[in-house]
This record gives sequence, C-alpha cells and structure tokens, in this order.
Amino acid sequence: MRPTLRPVLNSLVRRTSTNNIVGGLSASLALQRSQGLSTATRPLRQASAAATAPSTPSSQQTRVLFPGATDSHYTEQLQFVRDYPSLPTYRVLDLEGNVLNPSEDPQLSKEECLKMYTSMLTLNSMDLILYEAQRQGRISFYMTSYGEEATHMGSAAALTLDDIIYGQYREAGVLLYRGFTIEQFMNQCYSNELDLGKGRQMPVHYGSKALNFQTISSPLGTQLPQAAGSAYALKRTRKDACVICFFGEGAASEGDFHAALNIAATTESPVLFFCRNNGYAISTPAKEQYRGDGIASRGHGYGMDTVRVDGNDALAVYNVVKEARRRAITEERPILIEALTYRVGHHSTSDDSSAYRSKTEVSDWMKQDSPIVRFRKYIENKGWWNEEQEQSFRKSIRSKILKEFAAAEKIKKPSLEHLFTDVYAGEQPWNLKEQEQELHRLIEKFPAHYDTNGYAK
Repeated sequence: MRPTLRPVLNSLVRRTSTNNIVGGLSASLALQRSQGLSTATRPLRQASAAATAPSTPSSQQTRVLFPGATDSHYTEQLQFVRDYPSLPTYRVLDLEGNVLNPSEDPQLSKEECLKMYTSMLTLNSMDLILYEAQRQGRISFYMTSYGEEATHMGSAAALTLDDIIYGQYREAGVLLYRGFTIEQFMNQCYSNELDLGKGRQMPVHYGSKALNFQTISSPLGTQLPQAAGSAYALKRTRKDACVICFFGEGAASEGDFHAALNIAATTESPVLFFCRNNGYAISTPAKEQYRGDGIASRGHGYGMDTVRVDGNDALAVYNVVKEARRRAITEERPILIEALTYRVGHHSTSDDSSAYRSKTEVSDWMKQDSPIVRFRKYIENKGWWNEEQEQSFRKSIRSKILKEFAAAEKIKKPSLEHLFTDVYAGEQPWNLKEQEQELHRLIEKFPAHYDTNGYAK
C-alpha cells in the first residue's frame, strides 16, 4: 500500500495574525491559503454567514463589516505591511537522490519510475538532435527543456488522461509522457503532411486532441485565461478531472495572469496554475522581473491555496501535483504551484544566453543540480538502474529519434487545399471558394514562381 499523499500537503499557512503561522503535518511544504481573503473570494459559500452579520456597526465593533475584506479587524496603530515570512520550498530528494523524509516518498512502482526517467532521457536526446537540426537549417525553430525535465515528468505522472493541459512552449515532456510519439514530434517540427496541425504552426507548438493537450500558441500568457474558462466548464460538467496550465515567471508579468487567477478564484474552478520559475524571462533575470517572494506569494491576493516546490525534484513535483489535483477537484478550488528550477539551455534557437549570463553559471548548475542526475541516483539506490542500462538506452533512443527524424524530413508538406480548410464547419463559404480558385489560377499561370512539387496533392 502506498502512504496517503494527503499529509504531504497538509501544511496550510493560515494568516491568523501578522506573524502567527498555524502549520500542519509537513512544515517544510509551503502550501498556503490566505484566510484573510478567502471569505471574499468564495461568496457562494458565505451567503448564510452574510445573512447573520450585524446590520449596523457599533463603537465596540472590532471586526470590519465592509464587504471588501470581511476577515479584517480594526486597529488603532498605523502600520504598513512589508515584511512577511518567505514561503519554504518543498522537496523529497536531496541532491544525491536520497529520500529526506520516508513519509513523503510516494512509493511509485519500478515501472512508473523507469517511465519517468526514460522519458527524461528521451526528451533530452530529442532536444539535442532537433536543436542541432535547426542550426543546420533543416527546421526553422526549436526550444529545448534542458534542466527542467523534472517539472515535465513529475507533473505528467500525477495527472490522468482526462485532465486538460494548457502548455506554454516548454512542456514537450508532458506530452511525451502522455503518449505523443517521436514520429509525431518530428512531423510537427517539419510541418509535413502527417503533422496533426497540418503545417499551420511553427515547430514546438504541439497539440493533441486525443491526449487532451491544447495546441500551444506563441503569444505569451494567452493560455492562462483560457485554462480558467476551461476549468469552469469542467466544473459545470461535474467531471472527475481538472485543468493544468503551465507558464513561466515571465508570463506572470502579463495581465492575463492576474485576470486568470482572479476569475478562477471567484468561480471556484478546478485549475492548477503551474509556474516554471527558471530564473530568466528570455534575457531578463528574476531579480529584474519582479519584487517580492517569487510568484507563489501572489496566491495570497487571490485567496488561493499555494505551494512552492523544488522543480528539479521529480518526486516532489509529483507529490505536489497529485495532491493539488485532488484538492482542485474535490474542494472545487484553483491552486497556484511555483516550481523553482533553472533554464540550462538558451531560451530558443533565436537566443544566445551567453550575452546575459556566464558560461560558468550554467555549468555550475549542470554539475550541482541536474534533475536527471538526481532522479537517476534515486532509482540506482533502489537497484532499478545501472550504467549498462543507461548507455544502452541512450544509444537506442538516439537511433530511434534519428530514424524518425530522417523519415519526417522526406515527407511532403500538407496539400495547399489546407490553406482553406478547418475555418468553417460544413461547406466552404463562397469567399473561400473564390480564394482557392484564384490560387490555382495563379499557380497555373506562373508555374515558375509557384513550385508545388514539395506539397502533397
């Protein structure tokens, strides 16, 4: 029997006074809920309380009656609040892969752990091959996930296929874990005829209806309010599922972040907002991105349960997402998760990170806290993995990726007719028919200027 995961996340930080924190069973965890704002943001559950509140204030009244902050108390001392305790960062494994507190070990099976680890290696190998392919001019764009693999696999392992995922652009590992094949990744990056998106998206903008993974879009932060709305729809269907929305700390500076958290909190919708705080918003370091205690501290303002986790610890991420998912569904509430990690690679193939950080900084992170190395030590300590298996898998997965890469490169681009499909349901409207006819007329008239040999018929 696995130990229950509920005690793992029972450290609720409740604001009973300025410096008084009432903890649960796991004081290291940092799951917070701002009780000072929860009443105001959960109006549906406070109707009866509001009905019995005094209708008129008295001179002896100590509790604030204003509807904007009903848990506040009066004071005669002028005080501006600035300092508050920093949220702790939850972890399960130390840097050597040892479990620090046995009660926090989720006791995943050998099969589950090996799937998580081999998925990390697969993502890492795919990143290396496709990054170099872009540098050779064979694909137009790419983004790696070096250093952030644990956030992918830890979260993906804690979800079900019924859960709806909104990614940003560095969640390929989540999709890989759910069953997106290497062939499908290659076809998308080449925008060929077999690409599920029919060549309409730039590379790494994956999507899969079958796997409940919404298509990635480039504009920063747009997926946040979409996820909030999707979660509200899920709530109305009473389905045993939640929405998880991934984003970076840079996206948390967009207005959509605040709108999304506010609407999710007030509608009490089952959505997990998963922030990958990797230290850099492209070239902007965190210290220039925001003030305050990271992104997690913002959950207070929206009356949301919040947790900060070591994003390089796959088991810690698993525990957090597993329990957050349970709370979101059974208690009908949004959860804010901040995963602290480090972006080892460049932001994308359009970026050179050596212009704003030293190579020593990057190499030091790779040496001291690689999520892949940490999890490998954990499974090696259990006797489930060894160097021979490591080398064998790395060799075989590289060969498989290169094979699918070569095959995808030879497949033609989608048919030109897809320029006009998937906009309207049913029969095409007259204006699209005219546009398609005009395109074919121009191709026939100027064949030298319109080479269609690379496109499927």
